[in-house]
Amino acid sequence: MYEAYWGITEKPFENTADTRFFYESPQHEEAFVRLTYSIHENKGLAILTGVFGCGKTVIAEKVIEEIKRGPFEAAFIVNPQFSAIELLRDIIYNLGFREKLSGEKDEVIHKLLEVLRNNFENGKRSVVVIDEAHLIRDTSIMEELRVLLNFQYNHNFLLTLLLIGQPELRETINNIKPLSQRVAIWSHLAGLQKEDVGKYVGYRLHKAGATRQIFKEDCFDYIFKQTGGIPRRINQICDMALFTGYAERVDTIDDKLIDAVIRDIEV
Repeated sequence: MYEAYWGITEKPFENTADTRFFYESPQHEEAFVRLTYSIHENKGLAILTGVFGCGKTVIAEKVIEEIKRGPFEAAFIVNPQFSAIELLRDIIYNLGFREKLSGEKDEVIHKLLEVLRNNFENGKRSVVVIDEAHLIRDTSIMEELRVLLNFQYNHNFLLTLLLIGQPELRETINNIKPLSQRVAIWSHLAGLQKEDVGKYVGYRLHKAGATRQIFKEDCFDYIFKQTGGIPRRINQICDMALFTGYAERVDTIDDKLIDAVIRDIEV
């Protein structure tokens, strides 16, 4: 609705995991590098935690996008709230095996091992990414994930497992010592630093086709104070600011308009 008014080609602040709008803040870049390192170096298990809305899923999407250029098969599990056997079956399905499996645990595990070995022998490495892993409450499921790391061939892990979730995931894993001892890479995301907020907003506007400055500089400190630097909250405020500015026919967005938007959102 407001795109033409601001001279952009699409909405820049949608809260979706669109890798085109991935802003490489120092901490986001570090998390991306750590995860891709764990995959390329076959480290077995890596963990990414972060507060709600800080950009974990888009990093996961960016990682998968990057490794698809190489010899990898990736399974991206976005809803881990299964039983242990259902989760293993979903992993097999996402790794490309489409035939129906019985509910017998032994068959499922043997088939998963076969799929992983076939990938390895065909020159492909298997990667399993589980998003929202903090939702896994059943320790037996975490134990099944640990067992996957026992799948090795010629002294190589047959898969790399990435677990991504909110900060409580770290506590869950630390309470399962056999699993925590297998973690090769830990990474954590917080909100953006204050100096990154303006860069983040400008980057997303540029990606959407903006050719001029739309937000005044005095907006960004205020946005940071109101959002704690959480990208999802920044997106919500900036999207509504663009809409409100369009409705009021302003030329640029200042801190007064941002204040009005925040008051509306908090009602």
